This record gives sequence, C-alpha cells and structure tokens, in this order.
Amino acid sequence: MIDLQSVINILVQTSYAATPLLLAAVGEIIGERAGIVNIGLEGIMLVSGFASIVFAYLFQSPFIGLVAGVLIGGFIGLLHALITAYLKGDHVISGIGINLFASGFVPYGIEAVWGVRGYFTIPASLKVPRIPGTDLSPIFLVSLILAIGSYWILFKTPYGLILRACGEEPRAAESTGVKIELTQTLASTVTGLFTGLAGAFLAIDWLSSITKNLPAGRGFISLAIVNFANWNPILGIAGSYLFGFFWVLIGWLKLTPLKEVVPLPLMETIPYVATLAVTAGVIGRTRPPRFAGRPYRRE
Repeated sequence: MIDLQSVINILVQTSYAATPLLLAAVGEIIGERAGIVNIGLEGIMLVSGFASIVFAYLFQSPFIGLVAGVLIGGFIGLLHALITAYLKGDHVISGIGINLFASGFVPYGIEAVWGVRGYFTIPASLKVPRIPGTDLSPIFLVSLILAIGSYWILFKTPYGLILRACGEEPRAAESTGVKIELTQTLASTVTGLFTGLAGAFLAIDWLSSITKNLPAGRGFISLAIVNFANWNPILGIAGSYLFGFFWVLIGWLKLTPLKEVVPLPLMETIPYVATLAVTAGVIGRTRPPRFAGRPYRRE
C-alpha cells in the first residue's frame, strides 16, 4: 500500500519530469500558433543544456548557466525563423538540421571542454537552489507561470490575436498591416527561449549533468503534448503532467516485484509507448493552425 509520503514523493518527482515537457510544449504552441513548426526541440534542449553547464562551470553560478541556456535556445529559435519565415525553407528539414547539429556538436564539446567522453557531472553547489521549505525547483513555478501567461496573451490580448492570425490566415492578417515574418520570427524565438530553459533545467537542476542523451526524447514528447493540448497552453499543463507521471512510473515500478518479471529496457519504453497511444487517441479530435509549417509566400 502506498502511504502519504510516497504520494508526495511521486508528485514532487512528477513536477520535475513535467517541467521540461511543459516549457518546450508551451514554447512550441506559441511558435505553431504563429505558423512556425520546429521539430528541433530535442536539439535545442541538448545544446542549451550543454551551454548552461559550461557557463555555470566557468562562472561558478547556476543562474548564469540558466541565462546562457535560455539565450542559446532563443538564438537557435531565431535562426530557425530566419530559415523558415524569411528564406521560406522547409520547417521539418530545418528542425532535423538542428537535431543533427546538436547530436554531433555536444559530444565533441564535452570532450573538448572537460576532456571526458560522453558524460560530465557538475558539483552540487552549481545546482539551482530549491524553494525554501520544499524540495521543489523554482523553475517548476516559472513553467506554470509561463504557461498561464502564454494562454492569457494568446487568447485574451490583441497581440495574441495578431499572432494566431499569422498561423491561421496570414494573408488576411497582412492586409491589416501585420508584419507576418517579423511576428513569426518573434514567436519562433520565444519557442527557442522556452525550450532553452527546458534544456538548462535538465542539465543544471534536475539531472545535474550533461550527456549526449540529455533530452532522451523529451523534445519529441513535447511535440506530442502540443497536439494533445490542442495548441492550448493550459491543456499543455495537464498533458505535461500526464507524460511526466509516466516517467516517474518507471522509477516506481523498479521498486516493485514487477521488476523480476518485466525487463528493465521494456519498462523504460513506457513514456514512449504512452506517447504513441495518446497521440493516436487524439487524431482527428484536434485542429492545428491552418498555416502551421507552411511557408507564407505573397502572390
């Protein structure tokens, strides 16, 4: 039987597992609402996580590391926007390029900076401090604030209406004076900033390490959450906690007799199988922005 303390521990661990998913998903919702699809979330998390540890290590400050990770993520989001919004490049190809670059750059960077292969752990002093009196990360609260704030901006303000118009009817939006490419660039940069924070959180808060497998598929799961949430940041909170719980479930199952029956590698597929199942379940029940992923060309 599970006691109260075990329930509390599961909820706390779920908050950690859900935070990077929520940050990346909300960032992607903003981007796709403006018409920019970025499947390179995995790569942004990885590069931002690496940058955050490098700067935290150099300056002996987790907060400088966080800022560095966020800025690097925003810069990658900006580059993605320049390719897709201004150069009218393919959104998917650009995202794949981000992932491929990250998968090659970070392992090389780890060896170049620290002289080790594949894995580096930071000391406890460089971890982000916990909220006083709790075992919760302040970035957990930041992720909730950003999700709620993003919902309010998207659906309750004129700026949100302009941004959503770029993803639904860019020609109509442009006829009213909206600068489509500029709006999409800003939205894509926000996607990068949020995802950069997700990567920094993984590296110098939750996991306290950098490895070439740092995101472990979380970028792709965040994309599934975007669909599950029907491009709504508030529903993204629920989706992130659902998928985050699946991650925590693995650790809990390892402590039960089930581990003697089910192989560990099979247990570790739970979040990914759940992603496929949930995504299949919402097919046809959600509606993406009409122009998401389609380069806008004037006629």
